[in-house]
Amino acid sequence: MISLSVVNSFVLRMHGPILGLVALGLCGGANVAGAACSDPPASGVIWIKCDKHNIDLHGVTLDHAVLIHSNLSGVNLDGADLTSSDLSFSDLTGARLNGARLSEAKLVGASLRGASLVGALLGHARLDRAELAGVTMERAHLEGATLYDAKASKLQLSGAVLDGAVLDQADLRDANLVGASLRGATLIQSKLEKAQFSHANLEKARLDRAVLVGADLTMTNLSRASLAGADLTGAHLDGAVLDNTIWVDHHRCKPGAVMECP
Repeated sequence: MISLSVVNSFVLRMHGPILGLVALGLCGGANVAGAACSDPPASGVIWIKCDKHNIDLHGVTLDHAVLIHSNLSGVNLDGADLTSSDLSFSDLTGARLNGARLSEAKLVGASLRGASLVGALLGHARLDRAELAGVTMERAHLEGATLYDAKASKLQLSGAVLDGAVLDQADLRDANLVGASLRGATLIQSKLEKAQFSHANLEKARLDRAVLVGADLTMTNLSRASLAGADLTGAHLDGAVLDNTIWVDHHRCKPGAVMECP
């Protein structure tokens, strides 16, 4: 009889990790999660419901890995390659992912509370409904990433790049986006109370019906952005560029407008 390891290795090589799981199931219903947890870190590794908390994985290659529903709290993944990996619903509380490569990775519903992702590459990553409260993401790259309905109060994104990102209905209260770039990003109906956007670039961004009560928009570039229906009560707009911006009452600001929308 052909061994399970041989079947899984062949199918993984030919068709990827998910079909490898199917092959194992067809060959006797093995406990896939338990069997795979002992596998060493590698491209395409399958760690489902595995306990890897507090281990050192800095600089490892885990691209295209399946790491769903796993305990990765406190793990050190600094500089690791997690490109196109799936970490959905995993616990990454307090994890270190500084400089990690997470482009096109899935972190849907994952918990990253208190994690550090300084300078991480998250282009087109999916963080929908992720727990991001207090996460440090200074200078991270999240171009085209989706953070729909993310719980991200006090998220640290100063100097980060979020051009074209989707943050609709996200909770970004007290978040720090000083100097961040959000050109063409959407923050429709997002909670942005007391968020800091000073010197940020929000050109062509959509903030329709967003709550910006007490937000700091000092020197922010809002040219051609949309603030239709947004709540700007107590917001600070000193030096904010409102060139052709769609204002809260749906009228367009005059070209060259600054601070006020005539």
